[in-house]
Amino acid sequence: MSSYAWVMLVNRQKIYPAIFAISCAALVLEVSLTRLFSIYLSYHFAFMVLSIAMLGIGCAGTVLAVYPKLKNGSFIGAYAALAGLAVLVGYLISNNISFDPIKLSWDIWQIFVLAIYCLSLSLPFFFAGLLIASVFSLHSEQAGRIYSADLLGAGFGSVAALGLLHIASPEYAVFVSSVLCFVAALIAGGKRVRVAALILIVVVAGAVLVRPAFLGIRLSPYKNLSLALKFPGARHLNTYYNSFSRVDTLESPAVRFAPGLSFSYLKPLPKQIGLSVDGSSMNAVTYTVFKDDLAFVEQLPSALAYEIRKGDNEENVLILEPKGGLNVLTAEQYGFKNLYKVESNPLLVDVVRDVFGAFSGNIYERNTFKGLGRSWLRREESARFGIIDLAALGTTVGGGFGISEDYLFTVEAFEEYLNALDEDGAITISLYLAPPARTELRTLATAIAALEKHGVSDVSRHLAAIRSWDVLTLIVANEPLAQNEIENIRDFAEKRRFDLVYVPGIKASESNRYIKMPGDEYFKSFKDIIDPATRSQFITSYLFDIAPVHDDNPFFHYYLKLKNIGEIYDVMGEKWQYFIEEGYLLPAILLQVVVLCAILILLPVILRRVTKKPKLSKWPTLVYFGMIGLAFMFVEVTLIQRCILVLDYPAHAFAIVITAVLVSAGLGSRMKRLAKAPVILVLAALALIYGFLFPLWLDVLATFVFPVRIAGVFISLLPLGFLMGIPFPLAIKLVGQKDEGLIPWAWAINGCFSVLAPIIAVMIAMAVGLNAVLLIGAAAYALAFLALLPYLSEQ
Repeated sequence: MSSYAWVMLVNRQKIYPAIFAISCAALVLEVSLTRLFSIYLSYHFAFMVLSIAMLGIGCAGTVLAVYPKLKNGSFIGAYAALAGLAVLVGYLISNNISFDPIKLSWDIWQIFVLAIYCLSLSLPFFFAGLLIASVFSLHSEQAGRIYSADLLGAGFGSVAALGLLHIASPEYAVFVSSVLCFVAALIAGGKRVRVAALILIVVVAGAVLVRPAFLGIRLSPYKNLSLALKFPGARHLNTYYNSFSRVDTLESPAVRFAPGLSFSYLKPLPKQIGLSVDGSSMNAVTYTVFKDDLAFVEQLPSALAYEIRKGDNEENVLILEPKGGLNVLTAEQYGFKNLYKVESNPLLVDVVRDVFGAFSGNIYERNTFKGLGRSWLRREESARFGIIDLAALGTTVGGGFGISEDYLFTVEAFEEYLNALDEDGAITISLYLAPPARTELRTLATAIAALEKHGVSDVSRHLAAIRSWDVLTLIVANEPLAQNEIENIRDFAEKRRFDLVYVPGIKASESNRYIKMPGDEYFKSFKDIIDPATRSQFITSYLFDIAPVHDDNPFFHYYLKLKNIGEIYDVMGEKWQYFIEEGYLLPAILLQVVVLCAILILLPVILRRVTKKPKLSKWPTLVYFGMIGLAFMFVEVTLIQRCILVLDYPAHAFAIVITAVLVSAGLGSRMKRLAKAPVILVLAALALIYGFLFPLWLDVLATFVFPVRIAGVFISLLPLGFLMGIPFPLAIKLVGQKDEGLIPWAWAINGCFSVLAPIIAVMIAMAVGLNAVLLIGAAAYALAFLALLPYLSEQ
């Protein structure tokens, strides 16, 4: 036994808090990088953070397998200090070098800049992986306690990240992550390492206090906020943060928020203050003091529902996602008084209400609620509305949303809206037009599916749609539209020079009159989708995937049909940049990650550095650690997605699920009496049970207040998470007994499959649903049990 190993046996308690600190730092960094990428670039680049993190961790196992001398215990403190230093260097590089996805279409060097991004940001995870994998290799007999410290630290880090992001901008969370790494170095390092870590902590604290300009977040010059601020006279007002968004306010000539405004309206708009979310999605708060200036809202396509129901202005109106409040002003302009507003981003409500209260006419002073509209409807199940307005305007079209969930536009969502309507009520949705048509057609198909499930046999009399030059408004009525309502729609469109897309009994000559489009594709597409005789064939043969989406696969804004990529490329003018803008990164990312993971896993085998025992098969190790990495992430991803609807916000779902699973798994990993192979089969069976019962439990929780929902989700995940903590340390201990040289390789396999798992899980969910992901996760655990049998037979 080496002298350091003996010291470790005497002072082993030091290493557990060091692992706790480094794991906490890694989770804080991962979550804060996700936010930074959303602000730097866009959501779909933020998705790459998980791959960056897990590849760094997996690479550490490969390096240790190839260079076993790096498993020296005296390096543990240095690895922690290097991780902290790498956090700072990675942030400075990503924040100060000029990478822009927009430039990719003409500047091939941007690919290399992106590679520098990924490499620099993966280094902290690489050093953290070196630390933890080294400890596992040196002390595999204590795998349960080591894994417990790892998971508990990561669980605490997910909550800490959420709290840090709620009170400060994301770069501060990055600095906290680096300090946590230096704390781990203080705990586990030698004298020189401790001195260096202490100096670096002082440097970080000084930088935070002084806050030099180069530390501030730098936006892409091509983001909407950056472009709006380039106009002469533009002025940035302030920046606000919460745990999952950044809201900027600005004055600029570019802020002219009146989507689809009729060309016949020639008066100037009232003053507006711009609202930008993460530098991209733009909306505005409108000055309301001079009521005559608000007449412009009657010239918007989104006013259609209020126009045809203006005689019933005592009805309740529910406005979902009102953002800056334009649709609220429209309802008020038409005399509706009983308005209920539900906004999923609480920061927008706070800014409009607290900062621009008088300016906006105090639109959020009464009956304003924060959270997901569907969750609010479930708690207010007795409420009925004459109009439900899905104010989708202001949502960025395209890529940022391609691989994100959207529970407001599923078949089940529309069913809930229909159930919340008065007998003669209607849903109104306004969407930006973004040819070739995708969002509009999927919205129509999804609404029709909901109407038919609602018991409507002939949907053709329940729908109407008009369009302006850039906006389409769809009406979905609970009852067949009356003849006078149909005439009101025709009259509304005629006076404002909007084009009819569909009304019951429409003729081709009534469409495409004012804002002419080649071929009048919207009219023809709506007609084919509404007609049950042509609907299925049209949806199946359409260039994009516009089939209705459900809660089980809520990726509404993902329209990719892999078989049509070539044709899509041609239609979009042979611009591959389009695929990035549309969020079609998943297949490309998967291909790259598969190649990188294959290299990381096979390199030690090719170099014959995995094991020196020729009789010991490597296949059980590969299958076992690959399957438990895959299964863990499949189950985790599914649980997070399931909980978004009941916890209102993806950030909350992520934090609560991750914390519950990791903390309970950390406790389970210490249960030596349960560390038996059959427990893996029990875990597989329990995952299946959760697949069937957990959604039912969430439906029950949805009717309770938010603290009860949090507690209910957290407690209900503990049994499953507890068992999920057993498979990894169980096998590490067994592998260590056979050949400790296999442990770094096993770590690399587990890390690489953990990289692949979230990407594959999302792609499977898009294709066949979240339940399938959970079923495959359960099957992976069962396969892992079979792979473990050779180790058990040799005992």
